[in-house]
Amino acid sequence: MELETLPLKFRILLRLHSFGSFISRRSNITVNRFLISFFDPKIPPSSKPHNGVSTHDVVFDSSRNLWIRVFVPSSSVVGDNDTLPVILYYHGGGFVFFSANSMPYDDLCRRLARDLRVVVVSVNYRLSPEHPYPIPYEDGFDALKFLDDMDSDFGIFPAKVDLSRCLLAGDSAGGNLAHHVAVRAGSYHFKKLKIKGLIAIQPFFGGEARVESEIRFSESPMLNLEQADWYWKAFLPTGCDRNHPAAHVFGRRAEDISGVKFPVTLVIVGGQDQLLDWGKRYYEWLKEGGKDVDLVEYPNAIHGFYLVPELKDASLLIKDVSDFIHKLMAV
Repeated sequence: MELETLPLKFRILLRLHSFGSFISRRSNITVNRFLISFFDPKIPPSSKPHNGVSTHDVVFDSSRNLWIRVFVPSSSVVGDNDTLPVILYYHGGGFVFFSANSMPYDDLCRRLARDLRVVVVSVNYRLSPEHPYPIPYEDGFDALKFLDDMDSDFGIFPAKVDLSRCLLAGDSAGGNLAHHVAVRAGSYHFKKLKIKGLIAIQPFFGGEARVESEIRFSESPMLNLEQADWYWKAFLPTGCDRNHPAAHVFGRRAEDISGVKFPVTLVIVGGQDQLLDWGKRYYEWLKEGGKDVDLVEYPNAIHGFYLVPELKDASLLIKDVSDFIHKLMAV
């Protein structure tokens, strides 16, 4: 997919954020947060439904500034008697950029809540390099525990939200995070929350050896190879390379999850994304480990295509995720 074929509004936003990312990432692996803030517009929560969905922000650990944004479809979208599943969503951005209230992710989670008829809980985890591995994983898992511990009368959820039908989801770095949270959740005893599925959208995995898709799409407009390498340096422990188990989840040093209780998984990859081969390897690794996993590939999709609702593949993703959820809930 050529950049020129993308909608004009998205091309402008993409160029602005790419420029902001470039000038705010320093060579000493630090970020100018003040500078990037000009290129990352935030959307406030809205208790009044917008596009059929209301939003609420909830701080669950003020000492670490951890909070969630909850997206609730209105009664005009779902029936009064409908019981709603929950999707816990982890945003992308290389573990370095964006937040739960960033404009692209507020829009994406709003569409997911409306079109899938679910409650979406978008997690605002702390970012690297200020908070490197394993902090984002810990934040992501703590959000899961907060949901499990939360009083049913908390007030931000509709009365018929069903925590026994919970899915983990994330894109790019958020897909990586969702995987590691799922592994940890497999050995944790929740009181009422049950993880039924995992949706990994173009998950951010890697290794020291270059795969073909990294070389072929090294100059991808949404995620180029230089950016990806910088993100890994910002996230991984000092002195570690990309063969670290956080990145290379199926490498020699990775944890064996063959005996881990793991949710049914949907892996979504783009045919013109530098992460294509890593996503396929992830799918094959889960399959070889005896996990229930499906793979969906959109041949013309670049990295981050799901953030552009005008694209056909973005609509296909909604349909494929909807089918996946319905299949899970029918079991």
